[in-house]
Amino acid sequence: MEIPIQITLRDVDHSEALEAHIREKAKKLENFFDHIISCRVVVEKPHKHKHQGGAFNIRIDIGVPGREIVVNRDRHEDVYVALRDAFDAAKRQLEDYTQRLRGETKLHQPEYIGQVVRLFAEDGCGFILRADGDELYFHRDNVVSPTFDQLKVGDEVKFVEEMAAEGTQAKRVSLGRHHLPR
Repeated sequence: MEIPIQITLRDVDHSEALEAHIREKAKKLENFFDHIISCRVVVEKPHKHKHQGGAFNIRIDIGVPGREIVVNRDRHEDVYVALRDAFDAAKRQLEDYTQRLRGETKLHQPEYIGQVVRLFAEDGCGFILRADGDELYFHRDNVVSPTFDQLKVGDEVKFVEEMAAEGTQAKRVSLGRHHLPR
């Protein structure tokens, strides 16, 4: 579907090349979200000052279902650089919007509580007993705090589980009294 694009140039000389560039950039936004309702682009060059070069302001309003995404970038003396920066920001906002719509928020690994049941100091590894009675291997490199050498059999630890070539292992192991949220 073709995005309806409205281009406004304020205090900027009309240029077919500039408008074609803007239309091309706007069309590429469909790669990041294909339900764009509208796209308005304003390119503006504020009044020139004697001691300042003319910097361009770019405003992009993108209509999407249930929302409007607004990008306002300004103060670059090259209109094509200003447009690139503004459309890059629009692309990032569209990607974020798409992820929120899909429910693709970053999920954190669940943390578990267990007890150190065996330590092998010479090998730099040990085992943690989970609440369900299974034991998980951990290596000294996966102990966050305190150090591996300070752990003792019977210590309560918090950890996350990760799949490794040998099976599930404990990672990010930390010592202390931990209470999981209910």
